[in-house]
Amino acid sequence: MSSRTEIASLGEFGLIDHLTRNNETHHASTVLSIGDDAAVLDHFGKQIVVTTDLLIEGVHFDMMYTPLRHLGYKSVVVNLSDVCAMNATPAQVTLSVGISNRFSVEALEEFYEGVYAACEKYNVDLVGGDTSTSDKGFIISVTAIGEVAPDRFVKRDGAKKGDLVCVSGNLGSAYLGLLLMEREKKIFLESPAVQPDLESQKYILQRLLKPEARKDIIDFLEEKEIIPTSMIDVSDGLSSDMLHICRRSCVGCVLYEEKIPVAEEARQFAFKLSLDPTACALSGGEDYELLFTIKQEDYDKIVLNEQISVIGYITDVDEGEHIITRSGNKHAITAQGWNAFK
Repeated sequence: MSSRTEIASLGEFGLIDHLTRNNETHHASTVLSIGDDAAVLDHFGKQIVVTTDLLIEGVHFDMMYTPLRHLGYKSVVVNLSDVCAMNATPAQVTLSVGISNRFSVEALEEFYEGVYAACEKYNVDLVGGDTSTSDKGFIISVTAIGEVAPDRFVKRDGAKKGDLVCVSGNLGSAYLGLLLMEREKKIFLESPAVQPDLESQKYILQRLLKPEARKDIIDFLEEKEIIPTSMIDVSDGLSSDMLHICRRSCVGCVLYEEKIPVAEEARQFAFKLSLDPTACALSGGEDYELLFTIKQEDYDKIVLNEQISVIGYITDVDEGEHIITRSGNKHAITAQGWNAFK
């Protein structure tokens, strides 16, 4: 049996030193990292973007089925996704955690293994943060900093009539992974002796527990010299995030159900639960794919990329936001995705 080290035995600064003892930096722009009152960054004429996310136990994640290493990884990735959604390249993160005494040093080490795995994969530097006690469960706050060439950042408000609506990857898988884990949790609480039945659903579980930021799409757009007219990451569901772009850009849109990408594993599991896969894609959230608009003349540059789907086009604002179903019916798009305060 592995030994347990109480956090109190190290103290706050001892804990920080312990968890960051192997922290390395990779960017010339990281002048001063962890260990002082603040980090020092020098961005050599580039513009920087900054984003912060809060993840709270019981609201954003459930410790019953979220491995600590996966949680550390996801905590970083969801912030890097926001940086990518600005057409920027992630460079640094800071991480703050609130923890209760139910966590040991070993448990936090496991969490930080995931943090460092994400930093290594996406080539970002961990440059600071804070630790505190919490009597409300595990609280995580990550701030991500990214670099972008002057005035090449992309906002939500630039979509124009005639632009094509594009999305990376596929949608709805993370939501279906959540439904699977919630189902198994309910069964376990009622019958602890029953072994979980994850039905070989590795893909949708991975999309929930270990999402990825689509930096590869940002790199592709740069390579093809495409600057999207608007962009957002799909964290709240396609419908909600599409409406964010439309409202901020003062435009409408038409989406086509048959064009919305859904993974075959997700589609089959949705059918098993008697759910509509398109509804899962529209309202699920936590996919962390990129939803963006491009000028029509850029279509030929993206058409061969299998990771990008053109799912509709932008219209005048007075035409509203609609989806055309496979049967040819037209329905208004409504925001039914994640709402943090519901």
